[in-house]
Amino acid sequence: MEGVAMLKQLIGQLQQLLDSSHSHSLILQPSNHTLFFQQQQQQQSRWTSFDVEDSSVDDFCGLVVTAGKSGSFRMSEPVKSPPTKKSRRDRSRGKSSGRSCSTEVMEQEIWKDFPEDLFEAVIARLPIATFFRFRSVCRKWNSMLTSQSFSQYCTQVTQANPWFYTITHENVNSGAMYDPSLKKWHHPTISTPPTKLIVLPVASAGGLVCFLDIGHRNFFVCNPLTQSFRELPARSVKVWSRVAVGMTINGNSAGSGYKILWVGCDGEYEVYDSVRNSWIRPGNMPAGMKLPLSLNFRSQAVSIDSMLYFMRSDPEGIVSYDMVTGVWKQYIIPAPLHLTDHTLAECDGQIMLVGLLTKNAATCVCIWELQKMTLLWKEVDRMPNIWCLDFYGKHVRMTCLGNKGLLMLSLRSKQMNRLVTYNIARKEWLKVPGCVVPRGRKRQWIACGTAFHPCLTAVA
Repeated sequence: MEGVAMLKQLIGQLQQLLDSSHSHSLILQPSNHTLFFQQQQQQQSRWTSFDVEDSSVDDFCGLVVTAGKSGSFRMSEPVKSPPTKKSRRDRSRGKSSGRSCSTEVMEQEIWKDFPEDLFEAVIARLPIATFFRFRSVCRKWNSMLTSQSFSQYCTQVTQANPWFYTITHENVNSGAMYDPSLKKWHHPTISTPPTKLIVLPVASAGGLVCFLDIGHRNFFVCNPLTQSFRELPARSVKVWSRVAVGMTINGNSAGSGYKILWVGCDGEYEVYDSVRNSWIRPGNMPAGMKLPLSLNFRSQAVSIDSMLYFMRSDPEGIVSYDMVTGVWKQYIIPAPLHLTDHTLAECDGQIMLVGLLTKNAATCVCIWELQKMTLLWKEVDRMPNIWCLDFYGKHVRMTCLGNKGLLMLSLRSKQMNRLVTYNIARKEWLKVPGCVVPRGRKRQWIACGTAFHPCLTAVA
């Protein structure tokens, strides 16, 4: 109460000082302890009220009146209290408001002198998704895709995460690409094969995707970003049964060429060389390889440098092929018990295994790592239990759409259709938004797909 009385006395003195200046007036009403400040300016009056009773004395201690040489008075700013920690919501709200108010305008006088040779360096470092827009800016930017210097800039930029090229049940003649960085689906228009066949993605390397028609006869290679397309020549070996396919690049980029291997269960195989544009038969399967190979066609091949790894079921293990030396090897590796829908994967040169572990009515997605010394699978992670509860009592099937460090898993049953990604290095599980075609509402069912590292300059 003494503080309030002292404050009232101070306000009274301020009122007398301002009354003598004839430019401002302060009116004090002791009954409700409210101070009104009236300022006359351009025949308009503004009133500001301070409630003494509802405010603490400390809130008014910073109110100071200073006098200038001309005899006028001004209200100085209150003394700021020590900063308090804001909540996360308030901080994010402040950042968003700051971004909206600080929109920068690109002035022509400044940017007209931007060095021409830096345009390619800047565009090569933009997010890949911007490619769909910058091609339409001008002919010069569109012609960058065939520029050797632009290709060199692109090779200097490493893409952290692969994209996924998928085929849906509803529309098998066109694909959908998923960008995990933006969590967004893209629906590009890709040149269709001249034979109008239904083709499925079976392998990828260096930004290129290899397709095989459902009759297992014709191969195609395409860059989904640039629509660079090639139909491969006919195979010399007439094997129309199901085959496993692997793909590698020569060197560090697809510009040096690429190779594609197909192998059948009977041991027949061929290698396509893009530099020669022909299929070659390097030799025969070694005598020590057990035939038939009993390949697991649900598992895509894993490529590590020049090595390709395929999964086989009888006996359980892995078959490898070196694209440089042409040497085949086999490894007997028993699979974990109660495992279904399993497929190979890789992360930083390490071979991984992902599959459904089903026991009684419980089902869970598990991740294993191959131990090089013992050639045994060691479990390293599994899907969160809260997600696995949705699988309880359901007949769930799983398809792995990508096996290059970041996995996309399609989990489906009669009552469920779910897509998730798993980052092997971070051990991070994320749900994928549903794939919906443009101007459509129905969620698409993913049939198959593969992972590829997007590259603007890769040529089929």
